[in-house]
Amino acid sequence: MAADQDGGQWVESSSIEAVPASKRHGHVRDLFTLWFTTNIAPLPIVTGAMAVQDFGLPLLGAASAIVLGHGVGGIFLAACSAQGPRLGLPQMIQSRGQFGRYGALVIVIVAALLYIGFFISNIVLAGKSIVGLAPAFPMSVAAIAAAIAAAAIGILGYDVIHLLNRIGMWAMGAVLIVALAIIVDKMPAPAWHAGTITAIGWFSTFSLAAVWQISYACYTSDYSRYLPEDVGFARPFWASYCGSVLGASASFLFGALAVAGAAHGADAMTTVSAVTGIVGPVVMLLFVLNIISHNALNNYGATLSLITMGQTFAARWHPGRRARILLSGIVLAGAVSVAVLATGFVAGFIGFVVALMIVLAPWATINLVDFYLLKHGRYDIASLFAEDGGIYGRVSPAAIGAYAIGIAVQLPFLSIGAFKGWFTASLGGVDIGWLIAIPATGLSFILLSKAFARTDRAAA
Repeated sequence: MAADQDGGQWVESSSIEAVPASKRHGHVRDLFTLWFTTNIAPLPIVTGAMAVQDFGLPLLGAASAIVLGHGVGGIFLAACSAQGPRLGLPQMIQSRGQFGRYGALVIVIVAALLYIGFFISNIVLAGKSIVGLAPAFPMSVAAIAAAIAAAAIGILGYDVIHLLNRIGMWAMGAVLIVALAIIVDKMPAPAWHAGTITAIGWFSTFSLAAVWQISYACYTSDYSRYLPEDVGFARPFWASYCGSVLGASASFLFGALAVAGAAHGADAMTTVSAVTGIVGPVVMLLFVLNIISHNALNNYGATLSLITMGQTFAARWHPGRRARILLSGIVLAGAVSVAVLATGFVAGFIGFVVALMIVLAPWATINLVDFYLLKHGRYDIASLFAEDGGIYGRVSPAAIGAYAIGIAVQLPFLSIGAFKGWFTASLGGVDIGWLIAIPATGLSFILLSKAFARTDRAAA
C-alpha cells in the first residue's frame, strides 16, 4: 500500500483478509480509470481484429456485435466490482460464501488459470512491441524485462496499480484517438463495405466481447475492496461498467478497423504500427508501458488466487506481504518460461478464454444471485476463513448442484473445437449455450438454496 496508508511502506501489506474500516480509502472514480486504461492495450486490439480477420464481418456488423457484447458482459463485471466496498474482500474469497470453503476451489483454479494465461499473453505481446520499436533487441530479453516490470508493480500492490492507471488514462485515451483518426483517414474505400454478416460470425464476435468482460468478473472486487463501505453499490457499478465497456469496445473496434484495410491474416499490431506512420513509434511505446501496467493486475490477481488456494488447506495461515512477494516471483518465473518457449500462445489462449465461458457464466450467475437476491450483500466474514467453513460449510450442495446444471444445459449447444453439441448444426454452428446457462443456473440455485434451507431447518 502507498506510504501514507501503510506505515511508510510502499509494498501493500494485505493479501486476502478483509480490509478493516481504518484502512479504507480512495475514490470511486478510480474504478473508471482502472478499467478504462486496462482495456486500452494490444491484447483486446488483437482480439477485436478477429471480428474482421477470422469471422469475416463488415465493419458495421463487427461494431454492433462488439458494442452489444461488451454492454451485456459488462453488467457481470460491474456487479461484481460493486461487491468490493461492501465486504472488503478479494473476489475469490467471497466465493466461499456461495460454494463453501472447498467447493470454491473450482472457480479459484479457473481464475488462477485466467490470470496466468493473460499474464503470459501480455508478456508475449510486450516482447513483440519492444522488438517492433527496437528490432535489435532480443525477443526473449524484451519479454523478460516487461514481465519483471509488471511483477514489480503487482508486488507494490493496490495503490500503485490505481495510481498508474489514473495517469495512464489520459495518455492512452489521447493516443487511441490520434491513431484511430489516422487509420480512418487512410482506410481504403472498399474496406468499409467488405465482408458479410453471418449468424455465426456476428454471434461469435458478440460472445467474444461478452466473455472478455465476464472473464474479468473473477477479480473485479480485488480493486474496489479498499473503498469505504458507504460508497454504496450504484456508484462503483457505473464507474466500473462505463470504464470497462468504453475502453474494451474502443480497443476491439480499433483492432477491427486496423486490419480491415490490410492483407488477410496480417498481424494486428504490426498493421497498427505501419498505418499510423510517424506517430507509430509513440503509439507502440505507450502500448508497451500500458501492457506492463495492465499485466501487473494479472500477476497481482494470480498471486491472490494462489494464496486463496493455499489458505483453503491451511486455515491457520495468515498470509501477508512476504507471501505475496514470494508467490509473485513464482508466477513470474513460470509465466516467463512459457512465454519464451511457447509459440502461438496468444491465439490459443483467446480460444481457451472463449471455451471457459462454459464454467464462467454459471459461476458469475451464482455469485450475483447469491449476493444481490438471496443474501443482499450480508456475509459472515469470520465464516469465510473458518476451517470448517462456518455457516457456509465445506461444500454448498445448492451452489455445486446449480453449477453442474449450468454446465450441463450448455452441452447440447456447445461449439468448441472438435466438440459440437447436438443442436449446434441446426443453429448454423452458433454457440448459444452460455446464454441458456445464465437463467438455468440462476433459477436452479434459487430453488436448490430454498430446498436445502428447508432441509437444514427440519434437521435442526
